[in-house]
Amino acid sequence: MSTGPEPLLPDYGGACLSSVVPALVARLDRSPREGAADPPDWLPATVPGASQIVLLVLDGLGSEQLASRAASAPTLASAVPGTITSVAPSTTASALTSLVTGLPPAVHGVVGYRVRLEGEILNVLRWQLGGSDARRRVPARRFQPFAAFPGRGSVPVVSRSDYATTGFTAAHLGDSRLHGWHVASSIAVEVRDLLRAGEPFVYAYYDGIDRVSHARGLGDHYEAELRAADRIVADVLEVLPPGAVLVVTADHGQVEVGPQVEVLGGDLMAGVDLVSGEGRFRWLHVRPGATEDVKAAARSLHGHVAWVRTREEVIEEGWLGGEPVPAVADRLGDVLLAPFEPTAFLDPADTGEQRLVGRHGSVTAAEMLIPLLSWPSPG
Repeated sequence: MSTGPEPLLPDYGGACLSSVVPALVARLDRSPREGAADPPDWLPATVPGASQIVLLVLDGLGSEQLASRAASAPTLASAVPGTITSVAPSTTASALTSLVTGLPPAVHGVVGYRVRLEGEILNVLRWQLGGSDARRRVPARRFQPFAAFPGRGSVPVVSRSDYATTGFTAAHLGDSRLHGWHVASSIAVEVRDLLRAGEPFVYAYYDGIDRVSHARGLGDHYEAELRAADRIVADVLEVLPPGAVLVVTADHGQVEVGPQVEVLGGDLMAGVDLVSGEGRFRWLHVRPGATEDVKAAARSLHGHVAWVRTREEVIEEGWLGGEPVPAVADRLGDVLLAPFEPTAFLDPADTGEQRLVGRHGSVTAAEMLIPLLSWPSPG
C-alpha cells in the first residue's frame, strides 16, 4: 500500500483551470445593470468590469516554481496574485482542452498525452498512431467534439505558427482563428493588433518554459527562460488599451526527475497488454481478469513512490471530474501509477519521453498548483 501523502486533486467546479474561461466569458457578457451574480472569489478582482480580456497561458509554469523564483520574474511577481489547480492528469493535452472548453477530462475525453484507441495508442500531441500521422484515421472533431470558448464564437488565438495544422490544435481549439507567431517577440504585436481591432477576448499561448524544463530541468536554463517569459508578459502589458485586463495562467507545474526513473517489468507486466499515459501518470491496460493481481503487484513494487489506483477508483475519487461515457472510459487503462516522489515510469515504446528531465502529469502540489495572475491596463 502507498504510504505517501494524499493526492492533491483538481477543484473541479471551483478554483480549477476548467473554470477559468467560463468565468472570464461571464464577466465580458454581463453589464453592471444586468445584476449579474457575484464573480467567484478565486477570480482576480481586476477582471469584473473589463472591456477586453487577454488570457495568456505560460505552459509549464507552476505556482511553486514561480514563488521560489520571484526575483527572476518581477512582472509576474507584481500581479494581483492567485492560485488554482490544474486537472488530472496535469498534462498539456488534458489541461489545455479543459481550459478552452470549460470541461473536465472525463467529459471532453482528452484524458492524457497518450491514450488507447481501438487497441492502439494515440499520441495526442503528435496526433500519431504507431508513429504515423493519424489526422485522417482519427478526425480531431470526432475525438473531442466540444467547442472551444463556448459562448464566444470564434476567438482569436495567438500561438506558435508550427502548431496551426496539428491534430491536437484541431481537437482542442476547433474553429478558433489562429494568429501564428514565429518568434516570441511577436506575441505582443499580435495581441496589440487584435485588441486595436476591437476583439473583446484574446487567447495567447507560449510554451518556452515547458520546453526548457523538459530538456534541462529546473536549474539555470529554467531561470533564464522564466526571465524571458516575464519579458513577454511585460510586453503584452504595454500594449493593453484602457479598460483591458491581462490574465496569466498555466496548464501545469513541473517536477525535476532526471535519471530517477522506474522500469516496469517482472510480475507486474505479466498481466499487461498495453501501456499508455506518461511517466508521471502511467496507465496499465491489463488482460481480462488480471486487474486485482496487477494492482497488488503495482502496490507491492511501487507503492512507496506512487499512488496506485484502479480505473474505477480514479473515477469514484473524482480525479477526472466525473463519470466518463463508455467511449471515453475505454481510453483509460485499468491500473494507474501516479508518482508522488520525483520519479517516472518509463514506456519503452515512447522513446522521446525517456529523455525528459523535468516532467509532470501526477497530482502533487508541484504539478497541480498553477498561477492565476492579473493586471489592469497601465493606461
